Amino acid sequence: MVVLTKPEEDLIQQKFEDLLAHCTHCDGKTDQRLIRKAFRMAKEAHKGMRRKSGEPYILHPLAVARIVTSEIGLGAKSVICAILHDVVEDTDYTIEDIENHFGKKVASIIDGLTKISGVFGNKSSLQAENFRKMLMTLSDDVRVILIKLADRLHNMRTLHSMPPNKQIKISGETTYLYAPMAHRLGLYTIKTELEDLSLKYRYPNVYQDLATRVRDNEKRRGHLINSFALPLIDKLENAGYQFDISGRPKSIYSTWNKMQTKNIPFDEVYDLLAIRIVFDALPGIPEKTQCWNIYSIITDNYQPKPDRIRDWVSTPKANGYEALHVTVMGPGGKWVEVQIRSRRMDEIAERGFAAHWTYKQAGKGSSAELDKWIKRIRELLENPDSNALEFMDDFKLNLFASEILVFTPKGQIKTLPKEATTLDFAYEIHTEIGNKAIGAKVNHKLVSLNHILNSGDQVEILTSDNQRASREWLNYVCTVKAKSAIKTALKAETKDRIQKGKQIIEDKLMEYNLKPSSRIFKKLFPAYEVRSKDELYSKIGTGIISLEDIKKILRKNTKNKWIRYWELQFTSSSKNKKSPAKKPATGSYSKSPYMIRENLDDTEPEYNIAKCCNPIPGDDVTGYRSQNGSIDIHKSKCPEAIKLMSSHGNRIIPSRWTTHKILSYLVRIHIQGVDKFGIYNHITTIISKELSVNMRNINLVSHDGIFDGCIDLYVHNTKDLNNLIMNLIKIKGVESVNRVEKIED
Repeated sequence: MVVLTKPEEDLIQQKFEDLLAHCTHCDGKTDQRLIRKAFRMAKEAHKGMRRKSGEPYILHPLAVARIVTSEIGLGAKSVICAILHDVVEDTDYTIEDIENHFGKKVASIIDGLTKISGVFGNKSSLQAENFRKMLMTLSDDVRVILIKLADRLHNMRTLHSMPPNKQIKISGETTYLYAPMAHRLGLYTIKTELEDLSLKYRYPNVYQDLATRVRDNEKRRGHLINSFALPLIDKLENAGYQFDISGRPKSIYSTWNKMQTKNIPFDEVYDLLAIRIVFDALPGIPEKTQCWNIYSIITDNYQPKPDRIRDWVSTPKANGYEALHVTVMGPGGKWVEVQIRSRRMDEIAERGFAAHWTYKQAGKGSSAELDKWIKRIRELLENPDSNALEFMDDFKLNLFASEILVFTPKGQIKTLPKEATTLDFAYEIHTEIGNKAIGAKVNHKLVSLNHILNSGDQVEILTSDNQRASREWLNYVCTVKAKSAIKTALKAETKDRIQKGKQIIEDKLMEYNLKPSSRIFKKLFPAYEVRSKDELYSKIGTGIISLEDIKKILRKNTKNKWIRYWELQFTSSSKNKKSPAKKPATGSYSKSPYMIRENLDDTEPEYNIAKCCNPIPGDDVTGYRSQNGSIDIHKSKCPEAIKLMSSHGNRIIPSRWTTHKILSYLVRIHIQGVDKFGIYNHITTIISKELSVNMRNINLVSHDGIFDGCIDLYVHNTKDLNNLIMNLIKIKGVESVNRVEKIED
């Protein structure tokens, strides 16, 4: 065991006393006593342990606790948890020991911190699973992640003691997860430092170059702030405001990121400086009104840029950020961004949800945005069957994404991720509205369910009681709430079909005094081309299988076993007399055809319909097994299929359709004829009313008494299509109707 030196002992005690002196939210002797108790436990537990830098390990939890109280602004419980955050993971102490000494809440937070410690392990699925476990604790107490961010910040500040490969790994993790998490929680100062430190270790030369350039601009920046503030100071003071004006340079990482995304040099990053005006709110006047008053004073002196006004005082950001931003033409013809905030807004801007948490704990306000965010985390956790890595992607997508604000018809605001669609909005309103959605009106214009929304859109969802969620909808949505609701609806529908089908077959068998058994299913599976009981029940429940011929199927192969034995022997001996069949060449067709089944549940189909020829059920088809294992279905006469047969014969498999009656397939027909009065109406009436076929697109053009064009429509199989063509050709004036092989958008 390594013994601490006297200077080290003195340093540890000094750091602890410094922590106590800066613990501004630790009230009373009880808090002080518990913090001292936690310090003694941690010091004893980490006795003899040292960090990679060689310093005593206990200095790390003390530094984390100092960040927690001074930079984030949390109270005594959080300081205790920060001091003890590595005790359970690295020493013999257990969660039960922590609970016995400090109570359930402290034990719960430390348990959450212990779980997240393994997030970035060697196995990606394990790290994702651990992250998910941590979030379960987070959904009850946000302090878990706040303390973890403090831990990560101190690790980044001391990363120089780690070997280069570890520096790159830890920096990558920080950029991927921790910096976005800090941003999402409104901890802008911590987020900025995490990003800058990550850049420092990932691209040290780039970082040093940008840091030097930013430092060289410091004098010019000070001069600009002074010349900008001078005309405003007297006017603000005359209006009765107590205020501070300061300049905030753009962070090194943010500057680098803008240079990368915009592909511009350093000199062209125009918003390198933001000037911040933080004022003491005057009593009796709403803070929002005071922000706009100060805005008016600024724009009386400087010309604003109309498209660069950001009003986050009327509608705060989803992480609680409130401020009024305006970009004005400053001295020397330079655009300058001005941020206007009250002291309260500034504290929330710097400490984010931590400040909300403090206000809520003190009973001085609510943390509605924090509660909303945690509610969304709970929604992410509601589906325990989802893949852990998929969950990680969903979490990143939904909780770290840029957001848009969308309005309901009555003016209520809904926050959605960027790229959200009208269907996402429908599910955000209510699951049943999503399930019944058929379209939407965006800003009073009719749009489809996959229409991408923009911030400020007003959306009205159109519904129908006959509508049901479909698997295709999963491609329309990006929010976890919508995806989860669609999958749940698809599973419920499949379950209902299975139950209905099971009841139908049991009732049918009862007519013959039979009960379902493995012997009966062995006869039914090949007869109805299904692989399992659930598939059989599902197809019966949807009407694909009618059971009209079940008696005939059950009577098959029920002869006397001796006769069957004789037939077997006779067949075998007959075969022996024949000349042996030639073995197929290596890489040729497999013996049994691949069955293209109708996919009715929420699982991914095993096959893909080739876009080059768009086969539909009933077409003569061929399968091609691609390198990723999926099967592409082509028409047998498709030029692409013929090419594949000649060059990749070993991947070709014979295929045929099973019965398809539920899913519809897109086909295009080309129609020509004499342009007579009312003929278009006659054509559409035949298609939609008489044959109940859905049309996706109709494009008919008339010229010189002749009409010509294409119609895209959905059919179940070739039988339906042929029936449609036959009915259209009977219309007086229609000369030809043909199927178009290749559909091009």
